[in-house]
Amino acid sequence: MSAAAPGRRTPAADTTGDLGDLGDLGDGTYRNPVLAADWSDPDVLRVGHDFYLTASSFGRSPGLPLLHSRDLVNWTLIGHALDRLEPAEAFTVPRHDRGVWAPSLRHRDGRYWIFWGDPDHGVYQINAPRIRGPWARPHLLKPGKGLIDPCPLWDEESGAAYLVHAWAKSRSGVKNLITGHRMSPDGRELLDEGKVLIDGDRLPGWFTIEGPKLYRHDGWFWILAPAGGVATGWQGAFRSRTFHGPYEERIVLQQGGTDVNGPHQGGWVRTAAGEDWFLHFQQRGAYGRVVHLQPMRWGADGWPVLGDGGAPVDVHRKPHLPPQPPSAPATSDDFPGGRHGPQWSWTANPRTGWATSHSGDGLRLVCVRTARADDVRALPHTLTQRLPLRPCAVEVELRLDAEVPGARSGLAVLGDAYSWVGLERDEGGTVRLVHRFAEAGTEAERDAAPPRPAPHGTARLRVEVTEGARCRFHAETGDGFRPTGGPAFAATPWRWVGALLGLFAAAPEGTGPTGTALFTHFRITPSRITHSQSTLSRITH
Repeated sequence: MSAAAPGRRTPAADTTGDLGDLGDLGDGTYRNPVLAADWSDPDVLRVGHDFYLTASSFGRSPGLPLLHSRDLVNWTLIGHALDRLEPAEAFTVPRHDRGVWAPSLRHRDGRYWIFWGDPDHGVYQINAPRIRGPWARPHLLKPGKGLIDPCPLWDEESGAAYLVHAWAKSRSGVKNLITGHRMSPDGRELLDEGKVLIDGDRLPGWFTIEGPKLYRHDGWFWILAPAGGVATGWQGAFRSRTFHGPYEERIVLQQGGTDVNGPHQGGWVRTAAGEDWFLHFQQRGAYGRVVHLQPMRWGADGWPVLGDGGAPVDVHRKPHLPPQPPSAPATSDDFPGGRHGPQWSWTANPRTGWATSHSGDGLRLVCVRTARADDVRALPHTLTQRLPLRPCAVEVELRLDAEVPGARSGLAVLGDAYSWVGLERDEGGTVRLVHRFAEAGTEAERDAAPPRPAPHGTARLRVEVTEGARCRFHAETGDGFRPTGGPAFAATPWRWVGALLGLFAAAPEGTGPTGTALFTHFRITPSRITHSQSTLSRITH
């Protein structure tokens, strides 16, 4: 990775993901979730025979991940649309739950468009001639507090352009509303002050209506919008003969007798053959919001029917599309040429000096001096990726080359609470293996186990993630893998973001160079470990 461009993205060594994360069952059917990690608030688009998906990325940089598929089941991560978050000065430090919320992805007149809401700044849009870019700099279309979940529509029947968005009560004082605007066709300005199209307070039993997706179908304006909250809600459909309403409503997907809580917020897509499908999320605690694929049809009364008569499906036949090789977003990484793959994002806008370039493999992070070296949640220079939903083992090799006392580096499971295992140089110059944690609401970490020597300044680090996101940490410093702590650490999310896997290097405040830490052979492998089976012999490689 270039020291001048620490956020630069290159293809990862692992381009097929982890076989344990596949939704494709290999027999013409798939199981949900088809994306078994925190791809929050998904929206989907078809251009020709290709499907593209983007998702919320909150305060991480780069943002707006871009995924590609040919069959809506097997997905690969091809990059990001947003190199740096705007306004840049607001994201020099971690803003884990802020930033890019609920984007919409569209294609018009040979250009790709993404609109998203930043709850603290307003509605942004970017566009590009190709899905891989180059993407334009973000344009602030509607400044304001609490403006979230925007979606545009270019109406082919009238030639007019529209925008809808929802509201975040935490910033605006209101919610449960969908507001609509007329928009200039170039997406640069709104042409009116806006009108409330849907007032959920006037609909008995409806609350927290948000995440609208705007479509035109069969002579109707359609707003597909969830309600009821992320963990317990449902998917609604609203229709009107005119954009400004009035709209009638119907619940089209809800949990019913299934174990899929809160099935909602996503996007409708039609295949070239005319099949309709709906991708949405399910809130899974520390794992974040995983993505499900539902069959969709239009009923005799003109309303959409999602899933199995309005209930989520678990296993279903795949879309009638050409067979595709099994794939999932990349996870493992050898950091070829010192660069990280697109599965990684920083916890803030990257700066020069967070990493150093070199000719070999491995990620060389600088032990950046900071006043908050003892709180990984506060470090902007932590490189993160999503925590897989299914049981796995996470492993990486680490060498601490920094000579400054207090320099530390490690592998973290990061959320509102966190735990990490790694190496630290003490005041006497000795490198020790340490395992530390911090609970939610605390400002400093504590030892999870007594430090032990790391004679060569190197270690192999491992986290076993079992059902329920329970994590057990192990390390090897020359004498075989051994547990580094006591009871399993229960990973926790932030308010809207699932727990993350993180690699970091830091040093206490001071002057002068600190040195680096070298990470190599990062691997995530499927595991059969359960709560009561935490032995290395059960890891399936």
